Amino acid sequence: MDIREAALRAAQLRETLNYHSHKYYVEDSPEIEDDEYDALQRELVLIETLYPSLITPDSPTQRVGGSVEGMFESVAHAVPLESLQDAFSLGEVAAFDERIKQAFPDAEYCVEPKIDGLSVALEYENGVFVRGSTRGDGLVGEDVTANLRAINSIPLRLKKDIPFIEVRGEVYMPRKVFARLVEKQEENGEKPFKNPRNAAAGSLRQKNPEITASRGLDIFVFNIQRSSEEGIEGHKQSIEYLKTLGFKTIPFCTKCKSYEEVEKEIGRIGEIRSSLEYDTDGAVIKTDNFAYREQIGSTAKFPRWAIAFKYPPEEKETSVTEIEVAVGRTGVLTPTAVFEPVLISGSTVSRATLHNQDFIAEKDIRIGDRVIIRKAGEIIPEVVKVVSHAPGSAPFLLPDVCPSCGAKTVREEEEAAVRCVNPDCPAQLVRNIIHFCSRDAMDIEGLGENIVEKFVSSGLIHSFSDIYRLTEAQILSLEGFKEKSSRNLLEAIENSKQNDLSKLVYALGIRHIGQKAGKLLAESFGDIDSLMNAGEEELCAIDTVGGIMAQSVVRFFSLEQTKAEIDALKALGVNMNSLKAKKDDRFAGMTFVLTGALPTYSRNEASEIIESFGGKTSSSVSKKTTYVLAGEDAGSKLTKANELGITVINEDEFNAMIS
Repeated sequence: MDIREAALRAAQLRETLNYHSHKYYVEDSPEIEDDEYDALQRELVLIETLYPSLITPDSPTQRVGGSVEGMFESVAHAVPLESLQDAFSLGEVAAFDERIKQAFPDAEYCVEPKIDGLSVALEYENGVFVRGSTRGDGLVGEDVTANLRAINSIPLRLKKDIPFIEVRGEVYMPRKVFARLVEKQEENGEKPFKNPRNAAAGSLRQKNPEITASRGLDIFVFNIQRSSEEGIEGHKQSIEYLKTLGFKTIPFCTKCKSYEEVEKEIGRIGEIRSSLEYDTDGAVIKTDNFAYREQIGSTAKFPRWAIAFKYPPEEKETSVTEIEVAVGRTGVLTPTAVFEPVLISGSTVSRATLHNQDFIAEKDIRIGDRVIIRKAGEIIPEVVKVVSHAPGSAPFLLPDVCPSCGAKTVREEEEAAVRCVNPDCPAQLVRNIIHFCSRDAMDIEGLGENIVEKFVSSGLIHSFSDIYRLTEAQILSLEGFKEKSSRNLLEAIENSKQNDLSKLVYALGIRHIGQKAGKLLAESFGDIDSLMNAGEEELCAIDTVGGIMAQSVVRFFSLEQTKAEIDALKALGVNMNSLKAKKDDRFAGMTFVLTGALPTYSRNEASEIIESFGGKTSSSVSKKTTYVLAGEDAGSKLTKANELGITVINEDEFNAMIS
């Protein structure tokens, strides 16, 4: 298709994808299957790759792209993002009502749950999302636009192209997402987030928007900060208006005429809050009428027209009957307290992680203790304190041998975790194999968690290399496999042999080496032998590789089991070379921005060439940009580059630089 046809189709796809994204993420009522949505998204990506000038800020393909350079820039809030005065008793709420009613006897209130997350402001021009910032101190926040784009429930284009609107919302992490994240952090021996609010804040302030996108954040919008539109007279009306624009608004906003109705609604929210999918630590009571708000005004810190009632945390006493120790994928020994079951915050609790030896020692938790427990963030059970020790009890110590394989455990300097370092430990095998086969690692479709467990329990897989020794007869011997599914799995295994070295390095599960580090090591050393022979000093010479990472790599490749496994994988035909090895560092410290259609390179090809010479690519032009590589139909990025005085080069000049 020519560019005119492509522009029409791209506009159609953007509208369709944004519609279905809203139905899925905001209304929770999807109308098409995931694979249908993905097919439409792939078509749009293809068009935008062929015609980069057709990329628009509201395109669904632009939710995650580029990275945050350095620290976040400051944003001065035109309208302050005020915090709320807290009330810890209903008497304080009654006094608030009395003050309001003295001035405005007919005043009505809106009562809504107080979402425990991170407050942000979203700005839209002509219906398009242009900037997002954190609350900060209420007057000045941080620009986190790129990361907010990664949250699917934030519309990139509104349903109405109004000239300007700024809204306030609360970014939060759903309880189920938080629970999964904490479980993963515990398995990896990482310090887990304390509650969903900390998790949301930490996820939003990432330099890499892809990490933000992976964290499953959500948002509720609850206020209009400023707008070019007029005629909205109250809070309840504003919430309904925000819904018509396509925002995911606060889940329920109940209008109340009297204090008695307010108190009843506070009680209702308190009763249901443990069953909600999000964390809430209170109820917000707001004067509904905007004209009344204007006259009531604010103090130096808080609006006088609103107050937040805070619910007390529910705590219960129980007994520790046992402390179990499990071994995770990375060998971390995780202690778990087993309690006499007790009902707390709407569910029965009988277990809670004790994290590590330091946590146990700090609280002096022993078997037989009477303890106070609660749910951190209303979700994760935790021990608050010990009430009393059982007679004759002794301090609990994590074992000095692995409970799964009997190998000696170690605790490294400056680490809280005790771990088993035996790579053949059975407790780690299933999780290691699952990681090895995962999409970001060797990407072996068909070897998911349940299937891996079947292969391991049947004795067909004892190591990574055993995956490549599987035969059709062995696979067919397992329940659930037929000839077609068996052939598909063998084909997926065979295809994985051609993966880039970076995927293998990540798949091996080396401590402290994630996906990005795996790519960096593969490109820096080019092949597995060079990487295995590298010393700590040589590894540390690579940008972003620190001492702990270097020690971990050297230790891993020094193990005889590792060497034997690499030899086995080699013999079975697994690729051991980088397909994108770094050639030299001529572009080190340089940042390129690509715009327009290049004569011979696709955008991905040009990016890979730049990275192979030590450079970086970015999706946006800034003062830190070194070069803008411009092709045909270059758009606003070229204009901005000229305004900032950034050097613009064409493909011929680029070829001269890399020749």
